[in-house]
Amino acid sequence: MKLESYWLDTAPPFLAAAQGAVPSRADVVVVGGGFTGLSAALALAQRGATVVLLEAGRVAGEASGRNGGQCNTGLAHDYADLSSRLGEDRARAYYDAYNDAVRTVDAIVAREGIDCDFHRCGKLKLAAKPEHYDKLARACEYLRKVEPDVKLVPREALASEIGSDQYYGGLLQPQGAQMHMGKFGVGLAEAASRAGALLFQDAAVNDIQRVNGGFRVKSARGDITAGQIFLATGNSSLGPFGHFRRRLVSVGSFIIATEPLPREVLERITPTRRNYVTTKNIGNYFRITPDDRLLFGGRARFALSDPKSDAKSGKILQQTMAHVFPELANTRIDYCWGGLVDMTADRLPRAGQHEGMFYSLGYSGHGVQMSVHMGQKMADVMAGRAESNPWRDLDWPAIPGYHGKAWFLPFVGAYYRLQDILH
Repeated sequence: MKLESYWLDTAPPFLAAAQGAVPSRADVVVVGGGFTGLSAALALAQRGATVVLLEAGRVAGEASGRNGGQCNTGLAHDYADLSSRLGEDRARAYYDAYNDAVRTVDAIVAREGIDCDFHRCGKLKLAAKPEHYDKLARACEYLRKVEPDVKLVPREALASEIGSDQYYGGLLQPQGAQMHMGKFGVGLAEAASRAGALLFQDAAVNDIQRVNGGFRVKSARGDITAGQIFLATGNSSLGPFGHFRRRLVSVGSFIIATEPLPREVLERITPTRRNYVTTKNIGNYFRITPDDRLLFGGRARFALSDPKSDAKSGKILQQTMAHVFPELANTRIDYCWGGLVDMTADRLPRAGQHEGMFYSLGYSGHGVQMSVHMGQKMADVMAGRAESNPWRDLDWPAIPGYHGKAWFLPFVGAYYRLQDILH
């Protein structure tokens, strides 16, 4: 079993990385080479800006290459609850932003010719308890205002969607998509490079200073001055980003991938090959990979990711997988890995400006599509079109008593486990 991301291990190498020291000047420096930074670099370079991207490791090597491979419509929230809190107009605008984000990924894949197994498959949210299905039914009526083709799948019809007796029905949102995250990341990087952006790997940023006419960025590959800077770092533990570390909490999410499964097994367990998520607070998500593996993930433990932690979480996930699909109890696990989900307090992204620096961060577990979308949108914002940012009206206070080390995660995990038992 490999303790590394299936997406990264099976992606082609990125051969267009810039070599040597960074140039002395650029129009824009992008910090972070995940989907957000790569998408922004592509958009900015296509508009004629000189762009230098600085990535501390490899492009798409962190959250962008370590996730569950789902590219779904819809929010992380119950739409009716969000509407009651924020008002119908804002809730709908946020929901529409996620639907637009899937379309943005689709358009970039087609326009740039990225070979990443992208296809629309739909997302099925599975009710883990009978009362969860009742809530999904209420949600379905509300969601039809913004996504007319959403539909309920009652328990008696669920066998046509999934070969498991552990669920009590589901909510189908047909516009969700899948892709190979590693291939997409490399393809997006290659597209940005073709457009003229210089992408530097192993180029950790250690200081950012204000200077006349912009910023001076100090990195492991040299110093560079730019008129604008765009931060696409996630909750990086490296570099001068303490302002954001006080506002983002990183939570570990863990994934296993089986050996390739026979087609007859796939037809039994996932006949429609959709994206699947469950309704529990500490739930699971799963899908089939392009080479016929079951990828099965979740927040198995409220812990950060490292090889030892990943292995412990992988054992829990394997047990859960066998509970959902008993015929896979003795299936070999080929990959086990973890990654960090950067959460905001309200689970909505944040994007805007801080001390003159543009940023887009905090996708809270729904970042595949929104990261790509926000890279494009923030390129608009940097050109003076502030209205392009769907999150521009959200404030972002620091989390009280928090300075970057999430000491409270075990207590949060215990709380959500109790909620899953009680409700």
